[in-house]
Amino acid sequence: MFKPTPNPPRNPSPMFSISPGINNETLLAHACESLASASVMTNDFATFLEGSQRNTALAIAQIIMLAELAVNRVLDNLDPQD
Repeated sequence: MFKPTPNPPRNPSPMFSISPGINNETLLAHACESLASASVMTNDFATFLEGSQRNTALAIAQIIMLAELAVNRVLDNLDPQD
């Protein structure tokens, strides 16, 4: 369905903002750590589930892991250890 008017611009909440002066490597490092924590929490949570709910939690953990791998690759590209 066509929407004739665009959504109004949203002002970000300053409560959850990231300082504009932080460099990309630092942001990626924190994203990697957050993804690693989310992966551990999801896998731990999956142990309490059964059936399709467990499968869903494990699928979420796998998506998190793939995102973590992508962030790690970007970090490696920014600062190769060769």
